[in-house]
Amino acid sequence: MEALIPVINKLQDVFNTVGADIIQLPQIVVVGTQSSGKSSVLESLVGRDILPRGTGIVTRRPLILQLVHIDADDRRKTSEENGIDGEEWGKFLHTKNKIYTDFEEIRQEIEGETERISGNNKGISDEPIHLKIFSPHVVNLTLVDLPGITKVPVGDQPKDIEIQIRELILKYISNPNSIILAVTAANTDMATSEALKVAREVDPDGRRTLAVVTKLDLMDAGTDAMDILMGRVIPVKLGIIGVVNRSQLDINQKKSVADAIRDEYAFLQKKYPSLANRNGTKYLARTLNRLLMHHIRDCLPELKTRINVLAAQYQSLLNSYGEPVDDKSATLLQLITKFAAEYCHTIEGTAKYIETAELCGGARICYIFHETFGRTLESVDPLGGLSTIDVLTAIRNATGPRPALFVPEVSFELLVKRQVKRLEEPSLRCVELVHEEMQRIIQHCSNYSTQELLRFPKLHDAIVEVVTSLLRKRLPVTNEMVHNLVAIELAYINTKHPDFADACGLMNNNIEEQRRNRMRDLPSAVPRDKAAAGGAQSSSVSEQTDGGTGNWRGMLKKGEEGAAGDRAMPLNPLPASPQKGHAVNLLDVPVPVSRKLSAREQRDCEVIERLIKSYFLIVRKNIQDSVPKAVMHFLVNHVKDCLQSELVGQLYKTGLLDDLLTESEDMAQRRNEAADMLKALQKASQVIAEIRETHMW
Repeated sequence: MEALIPVINKLQDVFNTVGADIIQLPQIVVVGTQSSGKSSVLESLVGRDILPRGTGIVTRRPLILQLVHIDADDRRKTSEENGIDGEEWGKFLHTKNKIYTDFEEIRQEIEGETERISGNNKGISDEPIHLKIFSPHVVNLTLVDLPGITKVPVGDQPKDIEIQIRELILKYISNPNSIILAVTAANTDMATSEALKVAREVDPDGRRTLAVVTKLDLMDAGTDAMDILMGRVIPVKLGIIGVVNRSQLDINQKKSVADAIRDEYAFLQKKYPSLANRNGTKYLARTLNRLLMHHIRDCLPELKTRINVLAAQYQSLLNSYGEPVDDKSATLLQLITKFAAEYCHTIEGTAKYIETAELCGGARICYIFHETFGRTLESVDPLGGLSTIDVLTAIRNATGPRPALFVPEVSFELLVKRQVKRLEEPSLRCVELVHEEMQRIIQHCSNYSTQELLRFPKLHDAIVEVVTSLLRKRLPVTNEMVHNLVAIELAYINTKHPDFADACGLMNNNIEEQRRNRMRDLPSAVPRDKAAAGGAQSSSVSEQTDGGTGNWRGMLKKGEEGAAGDRAMPLNPLPASPQKGHAVNLLDVPVPVSRKLSAREQRDCEVIERLIKSYFLIVRKNIQDSVPKAVMHFLVNHVKDCLQSELVGQLYKTGLLDDLLTESEDMAQRRNEAADMLKALQKASQVIAEIRETHMW
């Protein structure tokens, strides 16, 4: 199991090469307040002075410290290959292959790299420093040193330094694969430990928190840390370990870490003899090594799954970026053909990428035809905008100076054409909606179906321009056809239409039935034979006029009942009518006023309105059927049939190849980054597979 930590180190190295932290690897994150002894604990684990020292905030960037245990054979081999004189050395990620054997130089490099990124104003940065220490005196560990928790900004520190540090700490300890090393000084109240408080926010059960109590030798006289170390004050599941740090005087006097560890052991034996074997720096190192190994063993299956999923995602991403273009002619033709095919498939509903959020392509066109356009036509009132006075005025205007025996047919045609004309606007709007949807299909194909076009922005723009131009050219042709459909209906009012003839016959029967009913209701003073003769004479005139053909004018017989009605209900004079004792101004225009219509006027208007409604419904049905057909033929199908040839004719030219197939500036960079990340993930998967083959988990 000891080999598990080097596996994580290898994985860390793999992902460091691509500068990515997409995989959360198991590591130990050190958390504590300023001057709590974090740096001393880390240096005790390393066995060397490697961290910057000073007052205030010293650690201003995360330090990812990998401790690698090497045996004599490995040390000898590495020394021969790299010309290293010494048994311990260090390497930084940012200095590539440079090897440091002087640990003072390592400390200076940490200080210099911190100031290079974070500046010299005591500000912090979340960009980590990666340091790897090779030594025969360390155990395999991966530790992260973070800035100490502070409350009040000092000097020229940012005002929100507390929030910045807190967010940085939470970023690392929120990793579920991390172990939290909460450092607290023994000469402070354990119940107010900021390190334990922030650890509980992300690890409320304490499953991955280990507490370290520092400065055991600095407690007030007469007090000890027995209750704290036994877990009686605040219990911690993974345990509480006490250590003794070097004082500032020891550091100034160059007291070595090895000597400090010996003094620590003597202090524990004297002050805490019963707990000496479960505390101290060496026990802490062994405990961390054991916890990290078990933690890695538990995390590896999930890590393997995560790596495989990411590898598949980056493989798909790399495929979408495509390979560098070798044959430009073939590539251009392939992209044009694929776009045209996807455009047509989207209209037909057979596209590879089906939209689930909203209707798109052919489905939306169908919705426009049968829902939007159909319902709009059905909402058009056949008599909308047409009042009874309008109908009556049209009848009178059509008769000229002579009183008419029958309602003139021209009044019906005049009024019905006016109503039919109202169907043109929604029909043209239907064409516009379909045109807009076919324009939207271009963007749909670009976003979902042919992502390869994103590699070549100039080709994408050219294709959009060609398709847009084709749609623009077909729009006036389609509008003209739809306009003609309405004009055709207006050109000839077919009163012999079967559906219209049936409606006329039904109304004729109703009017005849009403005439017979009025005949029965005549007063007894009127001889029945005269009424019948008058009725027969009226019928005879009607037959001579109608010819027995069922013409709609046959409904308007001038019977005696009409004359009687006229006599019973005299018309009110218009304001311009001559009155006794007043002169008449013939230049005055008569203004119609509200009045009660006579029985004949009511009958004439009612008949005309019924005829208009009947004929309007026939025309509306025709328009509702013919407009979608015209739009499909002149716009949709024409674009589908001509799109491929139009694109090839406009774009497949030798002089345009180089310009159209110029990749976007960042495409090559993104392809290289995706390729590097895929290689890293594949290598990481291979590393985990090797561990699996050894039956270690």
